[in-house]
Amino acid sequence: MPEIKLENITKRWGKFFGVDNVSLNIPDNSFITLLGPSGCGKTTILRMIAGLETPTEGRITIGDTVVFDSDAGINVPPNKRKVGFLFQNYALWPNMTVYENISFGLKNINEEMPDVDIEAKQTGDMIRSLQNGNKVKEIVSECFDKNGKLDEKKALVKLIDAFSLSIFTAKELFDLKIHEAQEPNAAAQSKLADYEKKLEDIKKKYAGEGKELNEKFEITQGGKVLETKRKLTKEEIDSRVRACSRIVKIGMFMDRYPAELSGGQQQRVAIARTLAPRPQVLFMDEPLSNLDAKLRLEMRYELQRLHVETGSTFVYVTHDQMEAMTLATRICLVNNGVLQQYAAPLEVYNKPANLFVADFVGNPSMNFVDAKGTQKEDGSFEVDILDGIKAEFVPEVKMDITEWRSKRDQADREKEELERERLSRKGAVEKTNKDEVFKYHIQKVTEQDDSLLDEPVITDEDYVIGIRPEAIDIEEDGSIEATVYGAMPTGMESTLKLKIGDFLLTGVIFGGMIYQIGQKERIEITGKNILLFDRRSGRLIANGSLRIKG
Repeated sequence: MPEIKLENITKRWGKFFGVDNVSLNIPDNSFITLLGPSGCGKTTILRMIAGLETPTEGRITIGDTVVFDSDAGINVPPNKRKVGFLFQNYALWPNMTVYENISFGLKNINEEMPDVDIEAKQTGDMIRSLQNGNKVKEIVSECFDKNGKLDEKKALVKLIDAFSLSIFTAKELFDLKIHEAQEPNAAAQSKLADYEKKLEDIKKKYAGEGKELNEKFEITQGGKVLETKRKLTKEEIDSRVRACSRIVKIGMFMDRYPAELSGGQQQRVAIARTLAPRPQVLFMDEPLSNLDAKLRLEMRYELQRLHVETGSTFVYVTHDQMEAMTLATRICLVNNGVLQQYAAPLEVYNKPANLFVADFVGNPSMNFVDAKGTQKEDGSFEVDILDGIKAEFVPEVKMDITEWRSKRDQADREKEELERERLSRKGAVEKTNKDEVFKYHIQKVTEQDDSLLDEPVITDEDYVIGIRPEAIDIEEDGSIEATVYGAMPTGMESTLKLKIGDFLLTGVIFGGMIYQIGQKERIEITGKNILLFDRRSGRLIANGSLRIKG
């Protein structure tokens, strides 16, 4: 499967930038999730890679092929990009059976492809199946109902799945009646010689023409596979449909119509239909959002398995952070059309690039606490939090805040220079949906409308500390006194709202304890994944530990 490269991709409508200068490198055989709130641009990115949306600027490469380049005037149409698209709406044809839905797109393929000897392939499949007559009998024997009647349709499906056959070859194997023989291995061996001779005769015919058959029964000459522009044969179409149905486990539903299937089964049909043309990349736009919670969880496991079995590159759009965290090899987090972070799920969770990422990823959400202080000579930060509580933040890796701010300011200057240079070009427009520092929320007992408050004056002594709920522990000798303001037990854990003065912190406490509202507790902030953010820019400064001073 190919690598996908996006270079400086922009999509705008007038002065509104749906996607703003996004660059991505999607490696071969990866599972990438495009994550972000509704309207952030993630589906637009997906559609631009697929060719369903034309970028305003930039360059897209799939494998070795440039499929879009605004400067060179290249824009390869979607049907030439060899990508599969799975939508939120399954879009199955209601008047077609499952088989017809999966095979529909295959009948329209007409392109350069290897010449395959179908008779030789079917013969080879029969030889492979007849190597084990006992297995053939065992498979068919499982298909008798309680009245002793053989379910031939079920037997054929099981033979197809067990030996990776087409329906035509499965019927031929079934008609040999190996399953009726007292000695199925001997019966299979007696038929095997005929098929081996038939295959040998086919190979001799090609040898006389200076040609050969490879292990896939493709015709070769001088070691090179011969190709012609052609359509798929019925055998090839059936083999692909059966192979895809086997992957998603819907082999028994081939004759049913979509209305006769559950939501999960319809989803599997849509996946099989997308896989059948063997796309280079599989795009999925919130494909599980129509399913109930239990089925959604089951389908996540199926998609994980599917990714491994097919070896394909998956690009998956979702606004559900749980789907992104559990499925992806890397998460691409987008907000307001701008790429916020592109990293492995645990890195996004443990080291979010900025306040937006920290707030968006994690359930329950991260606690944010305003902090004011300075860095000491030993590298730690002495800060005031929660209306006067003295604390010390110790970075996990020693760093110099003066040097960090210098790099921050340099990056800001470079960004402004690039923006000035862009606006100087002919046809450039100024972005109306301007990027702003994320307005994080601090939980309080008495909530105020932030729009009525004056903008605070922010200095270099202003920070934001991010505390994941699981970093809050209840301990008998904890450093901070808190009152239980709300409690939600779920069995193995409880989610608590803890009141400290006028502030509220969310904590996840593991264990089966019952907490009462109004109960007094002492808490400790533990672990080395407490985050220190720059309040001015919203960027992550460091992760480390927080020690409350007595």
